[in-house]
Amino acid sequence: MAEMKSIHEVTYDLLRTLGLTTVFGNPGSTEQTFLQNFPDDFTYILGLQEASVLAMADGFAQSTGTPALVNLHTAAGTGNAMGSLVAAYRANTPLIVTAGQQTREMSLCDPYLNNPDATVMPQPWVKWAYEPARAEDVPAAFMRAYAVATQPPAGPVFLSIPLDDWNKPALGPAVVRTVSHRVQPDAQRLREFAARISRAERPLLVLGPEVDRAGAWDAGVAFAEKLRAPVRSGPLAPRCSFPEDHPLYAGPLPLTIAGISQAVKGFDLVIVIGAQVFSYYPFVAGDYLPEGTGLLQITVDPHLAAVAPVGDSLVGDMNAVLEQLLELVEVPADRHAPPGLSRDFSGELPVGSAPLLPNDVYAVLSSVKPDDAAVVMESTSTLADLIQWWPTRRPGSFFATGSGGIGWGVPAAVGIALGDRARGVTRTIVASIGDGSFQYSIQAIWTAAQHKLPIVFVVQRNGEYCVLKSFALLEETPNVPGLDLPDLDIASLATGFGCRTANVASTEELAQEFKAALEADGPTVLVVPTQSHLPALG
Repeated sequence: MAEMKSIHEVTYDLLRTLGLTTVFGNPGSTEQTFLQNFPDDFTYILGLQEASVLAMADGFAQSTGTPALVNLHTAAGTGNAMGSLVAAYRANTPLIVTAGQQTREMSLCDPYLNNPDATVMPQPWVKWAYEPARAEDVPAAFMRAYAVATQPPAGPVFLSIPLDDWNKPALGPAVVRTVSHRVQPDAQRLREFAARISRAERPLLVLGPEVDRAGAWDAGVAFAEKLRAPVRSGPLAPRCSFPEDHPLYAGPLPLTIAGISQAVKGFDLVIVIGAQVFSYYPFVAGDYLPEGTGLLQITVDPHLAAVAPVGDSLVGDMNAVLEQLLELVEVPADRHAPPGLSRDFSGELPVGSAPLLPNDVYAVLSSVKPDDAAVVMESTSTLADLIQWWPTRRPGSFFATGSGGIGWGVPAAVGIALGDRARGVTRTIVASIGDGSFQYSIQAIWTAAQHKLPIVFVVQRNGEYCVLKSFALLEETPNVPGLDLPDLDIASLATGFGCRTANVASTEELAQEFKAALEADGPTVLVVPTQSHLPALG
Protein backbone atom coordinates (compact mmCIF):
# COMPACT_ATOMS: atom_id res chain seq x y z
CA MET A 1 0.00 0.00 0.00
CA ALA A 2 1.41 3.41 -1.04
CA GLU A 3 2.40 5.74 1.77
CA MET A 4 -0.03 8.64 2.20
CA LYS A 5 1.48 12.01 1.32
CA SER A 6 1.20 15.09 3.51
CA ILE A 7 -0.55 18.34 2.59
CA HIS A 8 2.95 19.83 2.28
CA GLU A 9 4.10 17.22 -0.25
CA VAL A 10 0.93 17.33 -2.35
CA THR A 11 0.90 21.13 -2.45
CA TYR A 12 4.54 21.31 -3.56
CA ASP A 13 3.80 18.74 -6.27
CA LEU A 14 0.97 20.98 -7.48
CA LEU A 15 3.17 24.09 -7.40
CA ARG A 16 5.74 22.26 -9.56
CA THR A 17 3.06 21.36 -12.09
CA LEU A 18 1.86 24.97 -12.22
CA GLY A 19 5.40 26.31 -12.64
CA LEU A 20 5.33 28.15 -9.31
CA THR A 21 8.80 27.17 -8.14
CA THR A 22 10.03 30.65 -7.15
CA VAL A 23 8.83 31.84 -3.75
CA PHE A 24 9.20 35.47 -2.65
CA GLY A 25 9.12 35.92 1.09
CA ASN A 26 10.45 36.90 4.48
CA PRO A 27 10.11 33.83 6.69
CA GLY A 28 8.06 34.22 9.84
CA SER A 29 7.27 31.66 12.51
CA THR A 30 3.79 30.87 11.16
CA GLU A 31 5.27 30.18 7.69
CA GLN A 32 8.06 27.81 8.67
CA THR A 33 5.91 24.70 8.41
CA PHE A 34 5.25 25.65 4.77
CA LEU A 35 8.96 26.29 4.16
CA GLN A 36 10.30 23.19 5.97
CA ASN A 37 12.50 20.86 3.92
CA PHE A 38 12.49 23.42 1.12
CA PRO A 39 12.96 21.46 -2.13
CA ASP A 40 16.17 21.81 -4.13
CA ASP A 41 14.22 22.52 -7.33
CA PHE A 42 12.52 25.57 -5.78
CA THR A 43 14.07 29.03 -5.37
CA TYR A 44 13.47 31.22 -2.33
CA ILE A 45 13.94 34.98 -2.91
CA LEU A 46 14.48 36.67 0.43
CA GLY A 47 13.37 40.25 0.88
CA LEU A 48 14.04 42.20 4.05
CA GLN A 49 10.54 43.66 4.41
CA GLU A 50 7.18 42.44 3.12
CA ALA A 51 6.30 45.54 1.08
CA SER A 52 9.48 44.93 -0.91
CA VAL A 53 8.81 41.21 -1.08
CA LEU A 54 5.43 41.68 -2.72
CA ALA A 55 6.65 44.38 -5.13
CA MET A 56 9.54 42.11 -6.18
CA ALA A 57 7.05 39.38 -6.97
CA ASP A 58 4.96 41.92 -8.89
CA GLY A 59 7.97 42.86 -11.04
CA PHE A 60 8.88 39.20 -11.53
CA ALA A 61 5.38 38.33 -12.74
CA GLN A 62 5.30 41.33 -15.08
CA SER A 63 8.68 40.33 -16.55
CA THR A 64 7.87 36.65 -17.01
CA GLY A 65 4.22 37.07 -17.92
CA THR A 66 3.36 34.27 -15.48
CA PRO A 67 2.01 34.23 -11.91
CA ALA A 68 4.33 34.58 -8.92
CA LEU A 69 4.04 33.10 -5.44
CA VAL A 70 4.41 35.30 -2.35
CA ASN A 71 4.68 34.09 1.25
CA LEU A 72 3.89 36.66 3.98
CA HIS A 73 3.82 36.53 7.76
CA THR A 74 0.29 36.36 9.21
CA ALA A 75 -1.46 39.71 9.93
CA ALA A 76 1.70 41.71 10.61
CA GLY A 77 3.44 40.81 7.35
CA THR A 78 0.28 41.16 5.31
CA GLY A 79 -0.16 44.62 6.78
CA ASN A 80 3.36 45.57 5.75
CA ALA A 81 2.67 44.43 2.19
CA MET A 82 -0.66 46.19 1.68
CA GLY A 83 0.68 49.21 -0.22
CA SER A 84 2.43 46.95 -2.72
CA LEU A 85 -0.70 44.80 -2.95
CA VAL A 86 -2.68 47.87 -4.07
CA ALA A 87 -0.15 48.47 -6.85
CA ALA A 88 -0.30 44.83 -7.98
CA TYR A 89 -4.10 44.88 -8.05
CA ARG A 90 -4.17 48.11 -10.07
CA ALA A 91 -1.60 46.65 -12.49
CA ASN A 92 -3.55 43.37 -12.98
CA THR A 93 -0.54 41.35 -11.85
CA PRO A 94 -1.29 37.65 -11.24
CA LEU A 95 0.03 36.88 -7.75
CA ILE A 96 -0.78 34.09 -5.32
CA VAL A 97 -0.23 35.74 -1.95
CA THR A 98 -0.11 33.37 1.02
CA ALA A 99 0.15 34.14 4.71
CA GLY A 100 0.67 31.87 7.66
CA GLN A 101 -2.05 31.59 10.28
CA GLN A 102 -2.03 30.36 13.87
CA THR A 103 -2.90 26.72 14.59
CA ARG A 104 -6.55 25.77 14.24
CA GLU A 105 -6.69 24.41 17.79
CA MET A 106 -5.90 27.83 19.28
CA SER A 107 -7.78 30.10 16.88
CA LEU A 108 -10.89 30.40 19.04
CA CYS A 109 -8.95 32.09 21.87
CA ASP A 110 -7.26 34.62 19.55
CA PRO A 111 -3.64 33.72 20.32
CA TYR A 112 -0.51 35.73 19.64
CA LEU A 113 0.09 36.20 15.87
CA ASN A 114 -3.47 35.18 15.08
CA ASN A 115 -5.29 36.94 12.24
CA PRO A 116 -8.94 36.69 13.31
CA ASP A 117 -10.31 38.05 10.02
CA ALA A 118 -7.59 36.94 7.65
CA THR A 119 -9.68 37.01 4.48
CA VAL A 120 -11.06 40.50 5.21
CA MET A 121 -7.69 42.16 5.71
CA PRO A 122 -6.44 42.23 2.07
CA GLN A 123 -9.76 43.24 0.59
CA PRO A 124 -10.69 44.95 -1.69
CA TRP A 125 -7.21 44.67 -3.23
CA VAL A 126 -7.43 41.00 -4.18
CA LYS A 127 -9.71 39.15 -6.58
CA TRP A 128 -10.34 36.39 -4.04
CA ALA A 129 -9.41 35.76 -0.39
CA TYR A 130 -9.82 32.40 1.35
CA GLU A 131 -8.80 30.41 4.39
CA PRO A 132 -9.47 26.68 3.85
CA ALA A 133 -12.12 25.22 6.14
CA ARG A 134 -9.98 22.12 6.69
CA ALA A 135 -6.38 21.12 6.04
CA GLU A 136 -7.40 18.69 3.29
CA ASP A 137 -8.67 21.62 1.19
CA VAL A 138 -5.30 23.42 0.99
CA PRO A 139 -4.11 21.94 -2.35
CA ALA A 140 -7.48 22.58 -4.02
CA ALA A 141 -7.43 26.13 -2.65
CA PHE A 142 -4.08 26.71 -4.38
CA MET A 143 -5.51 25.37 -7.64
CA ARG A 144 -8.50 27.70 -7.42
CA ALA A 145 -6.21 30.60 -6.49
CA TYR A 146 -4.14 29.98 -9.62
CA ALA A 147 -7.27 29.89 -11.78
CA VAL A 148 -8.67 33.10 -10.33
CA ALA A 149 -5.35 34.98 -10.48
CA THR A 150 -4.72 34.17 -14.14
CA GLN A 151 -8.19 34.57 -15.62
CA PRO A 152 -8.75 38.04 -17.13
CA PRO A 153 -8.58 40.53 -15.72
CA ALA A 154 -5.61 38.99 -13.92
CA GLY A 155 -4.77 40.04 -10.40
CA PRO A 156 -3.59 38.99 -6.95
CA VAL A 157 -5.41 36.47 -4.75
CA PHE A 158 -4.88 35.68 -1.07
CA LEU A 159 -4.72 32.44 0.93
CA SER A 160 -4.44 32.22 4.71
CA ILE A 161 -3.04 28.80 5.76
CA PRO A 162 -2.99 27.63 9.41
CA LEU A 163 0.54 26.52 10.28
CA ASP A 164 -0.55 23.06 11.51
CA ASP A 165 -2.18 22.13 8.18
CA TRP A 166 1.03 21.31 6.32
CA ASN A 167 1.99 18.09 8.12
CA LYS A 168 -1.48 16.55 8.04
CA PRO A 169 -2.26 13.73 5.58
CA ALA A 170 -3.68 14.66 2.19
CA LEU A 171 -6.67 12.94 0.62
CA GLY A 172 -4.63 12.22 -2.51
CA PRO A 173 -2.89 14.08 -5.32
CA ALA A 174 -4.16 17.54 -6.21
CA VAL A 175 -6.53 17.89 -9.12
CA VAL A 176 -4.83 19.96 -11.82
CA ARG A 177 -7.05 22.09 -14.04
CA THR A 178 -6.56 24.55 -16.87
CA VAL A 179 -8.52 27.74 -17.52
CA SER A 180 -8.85 30.13 -20.43
CA HIS A 181 -6.75 33.29 -20.40
CA ARG A 182 -8.49 35.09 -23.26
CA VAL A 183 -12.00 36.57 -23.47
CA GLN A 184 -13.40 36.93 -26.98
CA PRO A 185 -15.27 40.18 -27.65
CA ASP A 186 -18.93 40.34 -28.65
CA ALA A 187 -18.61 39.93 -32.43
CA GLN A 188 -21.64 42.04 -33.33
CA ARG A 189 -20.66 44.88 -31.02
CA LEU A 190 -17.10 44.81 -32.35
CA ARG A 191 -18.42 45.17 -35.90
CA GLU A 192 -20.49 48.17 -34.74
CA PHE A 193 -17.39 49.71 -33.17
CA ALA A 194 -15.43 49.09 -36.37
CA ALA A 195 -18.11 50.81 -38.40
CA ARG A 196 -18.03 53.86 -36.13
CA ILE A 197 -14.24 53.99 -36.36
CA SER A 198 -14.45 53.73 -40.16
CA ARG A 199 -16.87 56.68 -40.28
CA ALA A 200 -14.72 58.88 -38.04
CA GLU A 201 -13.11 61.79 -39.84
CA ARG A 202 -10.69 62.86 -37.11
CA PRO A 203 -10.01 59.87 -34.81
CA LEU A 204 -7.62 59.80 -31.85
CA LEU A 205 -6.24 56.46 -30.62
CA VAL A 206 -5.32 55.86 -26.98
CA LEU A 207 -3.40 52.64 -26.32
CA GLY A 208 -3.25 51.64 -22.66
CA PRO A 209 -1.25 49.23 -20.48
CA GLU A 210 -3.45 46.21 -21.22
CA VAL A 211 -2.04 46.13 -24.75
CA ASP A 212 1.56 45.65 -23.62
CA ARG A 213 0.56 43.20 -20.87
CA ALA A 214 -1.27 41.06 -23.43
CA GLY A 215 1.70 40.95 -25.80
CA ALA A 216 -0.34 42.91 -28.37
CA TRP A 217 2.26 45.65 -29.02
CA ASP A 218 2.74 44.75 -32.71
CA ALA A 219 -1.00 44.49 -33.30
CA GLY A 220 -1.47 47.94 -31.76
CA VAL A 221 1.21 49.46 -33.98
CA ALA A 222 -0.30 47.85 -37.07
CA PHE A 223 -3.77 49.16 -36.23
CA ALA A 224 -2.47 52.69 -35.54
CA GLU A 225 -0.61 52.73 -38.84
CA LYS A 226 -3.68 51.58 -40.74
CA LEU A 227 -5.84 54.17 -38.97
CA ARG A 228 -3.22 56.90 -39.59
CA ALA A 229 -4.39 58.63 -36.41
CA PRO A 230 -2.36 60.20 -33.61
CA VAL A 231 -1.66 57.86 -30.70
CA ARG A 232 -1.56 58.90 -27.06
CA SER A 233 -0.99 56.98 -23.85
CA GLY A 234 -3.15 57.37 -20.80
CA PRO A 235 -2.15 59.60 -17.87
CA LEU A 236 0.64 58.07 -15.75
CA ALA A 237 0.32 54.70 -17.51
CA PRO A 238 2.16 51.83 -15.73
CA ARG A 239 3.15 50.21 -19.05
CA CYS A 240 3.95 51.63 -22.48
CA SER A 241 2.03 50.10 -25.40
CA PHE A 242 3.30 52.08 -28.39
CA PRO A 243 6.79 53.15 -29.52
CA GLU A 244 7.31 56.69 -28.25
CA ASP A 245 9.61 57.55 -31.16
CA HIS A 246 6.96 56.56 -33.74
CA PRO A 247 5.80 59.38 -36.05
CA LEU A 248 2.21 58.87 -34.85
CA TYR A 249 3.00 59.14 -31.13
CA ALA A 250 1.61 62.35 -29.63
CA GLY A 251 2.56 61.89 -25.96
CA PRO A 252 0.68 61.02 -22.76
CA LEU A 253 -2.69 62.54 -21.93
CA PRO A 254 -2.96 65.05 -19.07
CA LEU A 255 -4.15 63.96 -15.65
CA THR A 256 -7.27 66.07 -15.14
CA ILE A 257 -10.81 66.05 -16.49
CA ALA A 258 -10.40 69.55 -17.90
CA GLY A 259 -6.95 68.78 -19.28
CA ILE A 260 -8.05 65.65 -21.13
CA SER A 261 -11.14 67.39 -22.50
CA GLN A 262 -8.91 70.10 -23.93
CA ALA A 263 -6.42 67.55 -25.30
CA VAL A 264 -9.08 65.66 -27.30
CA LYS A 265 -10.80 68.79 -28.60
CA GLY A 266 -11.07 68.74 -32.38
CA PHE A 267 -11.28 64.94 -32.63
CA ASP A 268 -14.66 63.45 -33.49
CA LEU A 269 -13.91 60.02 -32.00
CA VAL A 270 -11.54 58.92 -29.23
CA ILE A 271 -10.76 55.18 -29.35
CA VAL A 272 -9.43 53.94 -26.02
CA ILE A 273 -8.00 50.42 -26.19
CA GLY A 274 -6.66 48.72 -23.08
CA ALA A 275 -7.08 51.54 -20.58
CA GLN A 276 -9.41 53.18 -18.09
CA VAL A 277 -11.47 56.19 -19.20
CA PHE A 278 -9.59 57.89 -17.59
CA SER A 279 -7.33 57.73 -14.55
CA TYR A 280 -8.10 61.28 -13.39
CA TYR A 281 -6.26 63.14 -10.61
CA PRO A 282 -6.24 65.77 -9.23
CA PHE A 283 -9.74 67.19 -9.62
CA VAL A 284 -9.88 70.04 -12.10
CA ALA A 285 -13.49 70.45 -13.16
CA GLY A 286 -14.56 70.42 -16.78
CA ASP A 287 -16.55 68.45 -19.34
CA TYR A 288 -15.45 64.85 -19.69
CA LEU A 289 -15.52 65.27 -23.46
CA PRO A 290 -15.88 68.38 -25.60
CA GLU A 291 -19.03 68.79 -27.65
CA GLY A 292 -18.93 66.77 -30.85
CA THR A 293 -16.46 64.18 -29.58
CA GLY A 294 -17.51 60.54 -29.10
CA LEU A 295 -15.61 57.83 -27.28
CA LEU A 296 -15.24 54.06 -27.64
CA GLN A 297 -13.53 52.00 -24.94
CA ILE A 298 -12.25 48.44 -25.36
CA THR A 299 -10.90 46.76 -22.22
CA VAL A 300 -10.43 43.30 -20.80
CA ASP A 301 -11.73 44.51 -17.42
CA PRO A 302 -15.52 44.71 -16.87
CA HIS A 303 -14.92 47.00 -13.88
CA LEU A 304 -13.16 49.59 -16.04
CA ALA A 305 -15.97 49.35 -18.57
CA ALA A 306 -18.50 49.98 -15.80
CA VAL A 307 -16.80 53.00 -14.20
CA ALA A 308 -16.16 54.96 -17.41
CA PRO A 309 -18.10 58.25 -17.07
CA VAL A 310 -18.58 58.65 -20.84
CA GLY A 311 -18.49 56.61 -24.02
CA ASP A 312 -19.48 53.09 -25.06
CA SER A 313 -17.53 50.07 -23.87
CA LEU A 314 -16.66 46.60 -25.15
CA VAL A 315 -14.97 43.85 -23.13
CA GLY A 316 -12.51 41.60 -24.91
CA ASP A 317 -8.98 40.29 -25.30
CA MET A 318 -6.50 42.86 -26.65
CA ASN A 319 -4.96 40.59 -29.29
CA ALA A 320 -8.33 39.41 -30.57
CA VAL A 321 -9.77 42.93 -30.68
CA LEU A 322 -6.83 44.54 -32.46
CA GLU A 323 -6.45 41.73 -34.98
CA GLN A 324 -10.15 41.91 -35.88
CA LEU A 325 -10.23 45.71 -36.00
CA LEU A 326 -7.30 45.59 -38.40
CA GLU A 327 -9.48 43.58 -40.78
CA LEU A 328 -12.80 45.32 -40.15
CA VAL A 329 -11.90 49.02 -40.14
CA GLU A 330 -11.83 50.87 -43.47
CA VAL A 331 -9.73 54.05 -43.69
CA PRO A 332 -10.08 56.78 -46.31
CA ALA A 333 -7.19 56.66 -48.76
CA ASP A 334 -6.67 60.42 -48.56
CA ARG A 335 -6.22 60.56 -44.76
CA HIS A 336 -2.80 61.97 -43.92
CA ALA A 337 -0.86 60.88 -40.85
CA PRO A 338 -0.47 63.74 -38.34
CA PRO A 339 2.91 64.87 -37.01
CA GLY A 340 4.04 63.27 -33.78
CA LEU A 341 6.25 64.64 -30.99
CA SER A 342 9.19 66.67 -32.21
CA ARG A 343 12.62 65.50 -31.07
CA ASP A 344 16.08 66.67 -31.99
CA PHE A 345 19.00 64.52 -30.87
CA SER A 346 21.48 66.11 -33.24
CA GLY A 347 22.81 68.76 -30.86
CA GLU A 348 25.69 68.42 -28.46
CA LEU A 349 25.01 66.82 -25.10
CA PRO A 350 24.70 69.20 -22.15
CA VAL A 351 27.77 69.85 -20.04
CA GLY A 352 27.35 70.96 -16.47
CA SER A 353 28.02 70.47 -12.79
CA ALA A 354 25.64 69.32 -10.10
CA PRO A 355 22.91 70.09 -9.33
CA LEU A 356 21.84 69.08 -12.83
CA LEU A 357 18.55 69.62 -14.59
CA PRO A 358 16.55 66.39 -14.94
CA ASN A 359 16.51 67.05 -18.68
CA ASP A 360 20.32 66.96 -18.68
CA VAL A 361 20.36 63.71 -16.67
CA TYR A 362 18.22 61.90 -19.24
CA ALA A 363 20.08 63.47 -22.16
CA VAL A 364 23.33 62.01 -20.86
CA LEU A 365 21.80 58.63 -20.02
CA SER A 366 20.29 58.37 -23.50
CA SER A 367 23.77 58.62 -24.99
CA VAL A 368 25.27 55.76 -22.97
CA LYS A 369 22.40 53.35 -22.28
CA PRO A 370 22.14 49.98 -24.06
CA ASP A 371 19.46 49.91 -26.76
CA ASP A 372 17.60 47.07 -25.06
CA ALA A 373 17.68 48.48 -21.52
CA ALA A 374 14.36 48.53 -19.66
CA VAL A 375 13.24 51.43 -17.49
CA VAL A 376 11.52 51.34 -14.11
CA MET A 377 10.16 54.82 -13.46
CA GLU A 378 9.44 56.27 -10.02
CA SER A 379 10.55 59.84 -10.48
CA THR A 380 7.15 61.18 -11.45
CA SER A 381 8.16 64.82 -11.63
CA THR A 382 10.68 64.02 -14.40
CA LEU A 383 8.52 61.78 -16.60
CA ALA A 384 8.24 64.31 -19.43
CA ASP A 385 12.04 64.57 -19.59
CA LEU A 386 12.36 60.78 -19.73
CA ILE A 387 9.94 60.53 -22.66
CA GLN A 388 11.78 63.31 -24.48
CA TRP A 389 15.23 61.72 -24.22
CA TRP A 390 14.57 58.05 -23.60
CA PRO A 391 11.46 57.08 -25.61
CA THR A 392 10.25 53.52 -25.10
CA ARG A 393 10.79 51.62 -28.34
CA ARG A 394 10.17 47.98 -27.38
CA PRO A 395 7.40 46.02 -25.69
CA GLY A 396 7.89 45.08 -22.05
CA SER A 397 10.56 47.72 -21.47
CA PHE A 398 8.80 50.44 -19.45
CA PHE A 399 7.37 49.82 -15.97
CA ALA A 400 5.79 52.17 -13.42
CA THR A 401 3.54 51.68 -10.42
CA GLY A 402 -0.10 50.83 -10.99
CA SER A 403 -1.13 52.90 -7.95
CA GLY A 404 -0.42 56.37 -6.65
CA GLY A 405 1.88 55.23 -3.86
CA ILE A 406 5.66 55.36 -3.90
CA GLY A 407 8.12 52.67 -2.86
CA TRP A 408 7.20 50.23 -5.65
CA GLY A 409 9.96 51.07 -8.11
CA VAL A 410 13.08 49.84 -6.29
CA PRO A 411 11.83 46.32 -5.42
CA ALA A 412 9.95 46.04 -8.73
CA ALA A 413 13.24 46.63 -10.56
CA VAL A 414 14.72 43.76 -8.54
CA GLY A 415 11.79 41.49 -9.47
CA ILE A 416 11.96 42.44 -13.16
CA ALA A 417 15.67 41.63 -13.26
CA LEU A 418 15.03 38.29 -11.53
CA GLY A 419 12.22 37.59 -14.00
CA ASP A 420 14.53 38.37 -16.92
CA ARG A 421 17.07 35.91 -15.54
CA ALA A 422 14.42 33.24 -15.06
CA ARG A 423 13.32 33.51 -18.70
CA GLY A 424 16.86 33.62 -20.04
CA VAL A 425 16.95 37.30 -21.02
CA THR A 426 20.06 39.42 -20.45
CA ARG A 427 19.46 43.17 -20.30
CA THR A 428 20.16 46.11 -18.04
CA ILE A 429 17.39 47.48 -15.84
CA VAL A 430 17.64 51.22 -15.22
CA ALA A 431 15.54 52.38 -12.27
CA SER A 432 14.96 56.14 -12.25
CA ILE A 433 13.97 56.82 -8.65
CA GLY A 434 13.33 60.01 -6.70
CA ASP A 435 15.26 60.48 -3.48
CA GLY A 436 12.03 60.37 -1.49
CA SER A 437 10.79 57.21 -3.22
CA PHE A 438 14.13 55.50 -2.65
CA GLN A 439 13.68 55.58 1.13
CA TYR A 440 10.40 53.65 1.13
CA SER A 441 11.89 50.31 0.14
CA ILE A 442 15.65 50.81 0.19
CA GLN A 443 16.10 47.38 1.79
CA ALA A 444 15.27 45.80 -1.61
CA ILE A 445 18.70 46.76 -2.95
CA TRP A 446 20.18 44.16 -0.60
CA THR A 447 18.37 41.45 -2.56
CA ALA A 448 19.70 42.99 -5.79
CA ALA A 449 23.23 42.84 -4.40
CA GLN A 450 22.86 39.27 -3.14
CA HIS A 451 21.77 38.07 -6.58
CA LYS A 452 24.23 40.32 -8.48
CA LEU A 453 21.48 41.73 -10.66
CA PRO A 454 22.22 44.03 -13.63
CA ILE A 455 20.41 47.10 -12.26
CA VAL A 456 21.49 50.73 -12.30
CA PHE A 457 19.53 52.78 -9.77
CA VAL A 458 19.69 56.45 -10.78
CA VAL A 459 18.54 58.44 -7.74
CA GLN A 460 17.81 62.06 -8.56
CA ARG A 461 18.58 63.92 -5.34
CA ASN A 462 16.61 67.17 -5.32
CA GLY A 463 16.09 67.14 -1.56
CA GLU A 464 12.32 67.35 -1.67
CA TYR A 465 9.03 65.69 -2.55
CA CYS A 466 8.93 67.65 -5.78
CA VAL A 467 5.64 66.42 -7.20
CA LEU A 468 3.90 67.18 -3.88
CA LYS A 469 5.04 70.78 -4.14
CA SER A 470 3.34 70.89 -7.55
CA PHE A 471 0.15 69.57 -5.96
CA ALA A 472 0.41 72.23 -3.25
CA LEU A 473 0.48 74.93 -5.93
CA LEU A 474 -2.40 73.39 -7.87
CA GLU A 475 -4.56 72.86 -4.80
CA GLU A 476 -3.64 76.25 -3.33
CA THR A 477 -2.44 74.77 -0.05
CA PRO A 478 0.50 76.90 1.16
CA ASN A 479 2.88 76.00 3.99
CA VAL A 480 2.41 72.22 3.84
CA PRO A 481 5.04 70.70 6.18
CA GLY A 482 7.34 67.76 5.48
CA LEU A 483 8.06 68.36 1.79
CA ASP A 484 11.83 68.81 2.15
CA LEU A 485 14.36 65.99 2.60
CA PRO A 486 17.67 67.39 3.88
CA ASP A 487 20.70 65.41 5.06
CA LEU A 488 20.10 62.08 3.30
CA ASP A 489 23.37 60.24 2.62
CA ILE A 490 21.97 57.82 0.04
CA ALA A 491 25.35 56.57 -1.17
CA SER A 492 26.36 55.49 2.36
CA LEU A 493 23.07 53.67 2.81
CA ALA A 494 23.47 51.88 -0.53
CA THR A 495 27.06 50.90 0.32
CA GLY A 496 25.80 49.43 3.57
CA PHE A 497 23.42 47.18 1.66
CA GLY A 498 26.27 45.88 -0.51
CA CYS A 499 25.81 47.93 -3.69
CA ARG A 500 28.44 49.67 -5.77
CA THR A 501 27.73 53.39 -5.32
CA ALA A 502 28.81 56.77 -6.65
CA ASN A 503 27.91 60.40 -6.01
CA VAL A 504 27.85 62.14 -9.37
CA ALA A 505 29.13 65.72 -9.59
CA SER A 506 28.80 66.51 -13.32
CA THR A 507 27.35 65.35 -16.63
CA GLU A 508 30.75 63.95 -17.60
CA GLU A 509 30.98 61.98 -14.37
CA LEU A 510 27.43 60.70 -14.84
CA ALA A 511 28.34 59.26 -18.23
CA GLN A 512 31.52 57.68 -16.85
CA GLU A 513 29.84 56.15 -13.82
CA PHE A 514 26.93 54.83 -15.85
CA LYS A 515 29.34 53.11 -18.26
CA ALA A 516 31.18 51.63 -15.29
CA ALA A 517 27.86 50.40 -13.86
CA LEU A 518 27.15 48.53 -17.09
CA GLU A 519 30.39 46.59 -16.59
CA ALA A 520 29.85 45.91 -12.87
CA ASP A 521 29.03 42.46 -11.54
CA GLY A 522 25.89 43.50 -9.73
CA PRO A 523 23.79 46.59 -9.01
CA THR A 524 25.00 50.18 -8.84
CA VAL A 525 23.37 53.14 -7.11
CA LEU A 526 24.17 56.49 -8.75
CA VAL A 527 23.19 59.53 -6.69
CA VAL A 528 22.71 62.56 -8.93
CA PRO A 529 22.05 65.96 -7.30
CA THR A 530 19.37 67.71 -9.38
CA GLN A 531 17.63 71.05 -9.42
CA SER A 532 14.04 71.49 -8.29
CA HIS A 533 11.75 70.98 -11.27
CA LEU A 534 8.02 71.33 -10.60
CA PRO A 535 5.95 69.48 -13.22
CA ALA A 536 2.69 70.77 -14.64
CA LEU A 537 -0.32 68.78 -13.38
CA GLY A 538 -3.32 70.48 -14.97
